[in-house]
Amino acid sequence: MDAQLPTDLLGAIDQLRKERNAVILAHYYQEPDIQDVADFIGDSLQLARAAQGTKADVILFCGVHFMAETAKILNPTRTVLIPDMAAGCSLADACPAPMLARMKARYPDHKVVSYINCSAAVKAISDIICTSSNAERVVRSFPADQPLIFAPDRNLGAYIAKQTGRPMQLWPGTCMVHETFNERKMIELQVRHPGSKIIAHPECEPSLLEKADFVGSTSALLDFVVKSPATTFIVATEPGILHQMAKSSPDKLLIPLPGMDENCACNECPHMKRNTLEKMYLALRDMKPELVMGEELRLAALKPLEAMLALG
Repeated sequence: MDAQLPTDLLGAIDQLRKERNAVILAHYYQEPDIQDVADFIGDSLQLARAAQGTKADVILFCGVHFMAETAKILNPTRTVLIPDMAAGCSLADACPAPMLARMKARYPDHKVVSYINCSAAVKAISDIICTSSNAERVVRSFPADQPLIFAPDRNLGAYIAKQTGRPMQLWPGTCMVHETFNERKMIELQVRHPGSKIIAHPECEPSLLEKADFVGSTSALLDFVVKSPATTFIVATEPGILHQMAKSSPDKLLIPLPGMDENCACNECPHMKRNTLEKMYLALRDMKPELVMGEELRLAALKPLEAMLALG
């Protein structure tokens, strides 16, 4: 790390933000200090819309690589920075574009719905993108007799198939965080906290989702906590969201569901946590790492993203 870091990192980031005409976008799974300095916090759909609508010259994206790619796809003339270029995604890594292309070739009559947690190359060979917020709406937008491939998250795909009654060919990818949640511990916590509500992200395994009182995207989980009369919640998603939940509902008890090994931090996304205030400062100071993308790939990936955004 640079030895010349300022003592007041927050002040320095704010000064550079003004000088660069930059906007800082952060996902709910970022560390609390990053969320607090961001101009906009959201889930993947909210961040895609924020990137689409920004007037800034520079976008500093505090999330993971595919999110910064999405910002660049939507903003070809703007500089897109990411604090740590190595902040990847297990879901995106689990679905290489050449392998998905081979699956498409096996099912030539199928349309491809890809979860936004995928690479630009996968987006480029998809018919439409979805997020956990709008996946059901996206799937229902196709005629009932149109066969579909859903990639790359099998758990989200299975959940949407169950909600819509529509079978789909599912790519066998999972999120390294959401597949590790401890079902036994979830039951123990609910017994220990009578009246608590279990809320879960649809990337979780089906056995957990069946026991949840509410299933939704990160923004939907936050909204549920705010509006619910319940006072205790067992939260089955990356615990970064608890920061905004606590700010919005300071009188409610929020219990993060641990992973299979309660002695590890496996319920935290190690990729999201690669971003730090120090790296944010250096990115704005040095204008790197910059996310760059070839125009042919960008245009191919833009089409399915625009199809999603057009649904409203």
